[in-house]
Amino acid sequence: SSSVNILLFFFPPTSFLELEKLSVFPIISYNHFEDCTGRQRTAYFSLDTRFKVGPDGVITVKRPLQFHNPQIHFLVYAWDSTYRKFSTKVTLNTVGHHSRPPPLHASVSGVQAELLTFPNSSPGLRRRKRDWVIPPISCPENEKTECWDPSLLILFLSFCFQIKSNKDKEGKVFYSITGQGADTPPVGVFIIERETGWLKVTEPLDRENIATYTLFSHAVSSNGNAVEDPMEILITVTDQNDNKPVFTQEVFKGSVMEGALPGTSVMEVTATDADDDVNTYNAAIAYTILSQDPELPDKNMFTINKNTGVISVVTTGLDRESFPMYTLVVQAADLQGEGLSTTATAVITVTDTNDNPPIFNPTTYKGQVPENEANVVITTLKVTDADAPNSPAWEAVYTILNDNDGQFVVTTNPVTNDGILKTAKGLDFEAKQQYILHVAVTNVAPFEVSLTTSTATVTVDVLDVNEAPIFVPPEKRVEVSEDFGVGQEITSYTAREPDTFMEQKITYRIWRDTANWLEINPDTGAISTRAELDREDSEHVKNSTYTALIIATDNGSPVATGTGTLLLILSDVNDNAPIPEPRNIFLCERNPKPQVINIIDADLPPNTSPFTSVGITGVRHCICPAPQLPAIF
Repeated sequence: SSSVNILLFFFPPTSFLELEKLSVFPIISYNHFEDCTGRQRTAYFSLDTRFKVGPDGVITVKRPLQFHNPQIHFLVYAWDSTYRKFSTKVTLNTVGHHSRPPPLHASVSGVQAELLTFPNSSPGLRRRKRDWVIPPISCPENEKTECWDPSLLILFLSFCFQIKSNKDKEGKVFYSITGQGADTPPVGVFIIERETGWLKVTEPLDRENIATYTLFSHAVSSNGNAVEDPMEILITVTDQNDNKPVFTQEVFKGSVMEGALPGTSVMEVTATDADDDVNTYNAAIAYTILSQDPELPDKNMFTINKNTGVISVVTTGLDRESFPMYTLVVQAADLQGEGLSTTATAVITVTDTNDNPPIFNPTTYKGQVPENEANVVITTLKVTDADAPNSPAWEAVYTILNDNDGQFVVTTNPVTNDGILKTAKGLDFEAKQQYILHVAVTNVAPFEVSLTTSTATVTVDVLDVNEAPIFVPPEKRVEVSEDFGVGQEITSYTAREPDTFMEQKITYRIWRDTANWLEINPDTGAISTRAELDREDSEHVKNSTYTALIIATDNGSPVATGTGTLLLILSDVNDNAPIPEPRNIFLCERNPKPQVINIIDADLPPNTSPFTSVGITGVRHCICPAPQLPAIF
């Protein structure tokens, strides 16, 4: 006939498949769609891309599968020659390999179609306020929007569902939709057949771009009057595993101390997945370590928490000196590790701990140093340390174990880590000719494990040098009267020869005698006067003290000279007469005015005032002691 009314029956409504592991392309179920005439002209499509539905309704597996969940659910869609869409839910149950699957054929048990009906309204075409919102409708992303049926020789769009008004029995009803994806951007994703109410999808949906669409369906009569209130339709785009995980970095870097115990956290790697992580396992990421380089001392030095991405030490044996760095290839896979995957690199640096002591090489040293010289380098101490250079575990600290007097010091060369042994003060050959020092070396950082401290022995020979004679005391004070006789010995001022082993002869002479008052015996150091002393000689005497410098010279090679200071404290004698100032004065005969005469005496009390006048005749006079002024009347 010119038109055929076809009823499609979908049986069974839910097909249960029990398999332990599916091979490629086995027939796992028959899903028959039959019309009233017995003809089978139906197009099929599986929402799960792992399965294929043939023209005869046979479901096959495209590739080998392994089940990680007790069940797998997916939808199979069918379109008839009038483009109406129907669906059935298929459930796969995993069972043991000895279990017997149920029969593949089943009888017709009902009809299943996706149909949305406007809520009942009051009689007539009178509108009423919208008061009913339907549950969200699910549409899978990435689904083909065009299907080719070779039996019908027709290309048609995918149907989501059908909208139907109960008023279609009262007259012709026309349908339309508005909202996002219909008449607002992105425009035209959803269209509706004006007369049938079938909602179609014109292009594959992308959940990662838009996860939900809100549409409003409208139903009007042939004259354009609304027969139903607008109905809100929420379309949820269901996720497919179309995005593989992405690591937040291509290379992750971390560090761990050598000798770290198992369980020590090292670093964390992170990956993200744009798929749905709430309702599916498509974004459930599991982490694994694919490789480790080097694979020493164990090929599994590290482990990774498959859920968090935290990398930890799993075995002992981390040694920076042997293997300072590890490179791991880390994988992140969705579907809890069985889906799409990506890789990244984790570089782990093994940091240094002080597990290697500094060791002297060699352990014995010899050095010489001239006596009396400080800050002289005696020798350089060499050490080796296997720890990381320029780290606290490598930097050496030297300690002299038997230098209680602080005569030596060891400093560390910051570049070579060598120990520089120096004299802290001058050494005295005559006191000690040789020192045997014991030096220990440690590190700035304390040892992490029990280690033996390395020591070295340093023999220091003190070299004798010709030392200058030493006056004792270096400054000698002698009190003498200024009227001391010429040619008489004042004192003896001698020096000590510090070079006791050389038995040298000392010769004395006067180095500075500004008044030329003194002379010295070159052999004995006896000092006597060669001229009269004068305490009042202001040019050479300061505060009654006369200073002379005496030198003592030995006959060593080279010659050495020592200096001593002689201080003559001159006591006063009354050897200076008072002198009036001025020497001449003039007086008027009548009514003479008093005149003031200053009396000057170079001596010291009691060889000065009080003064008396002698030989003044015919003049009335008076000499007044201080504080009154002396005056002559």
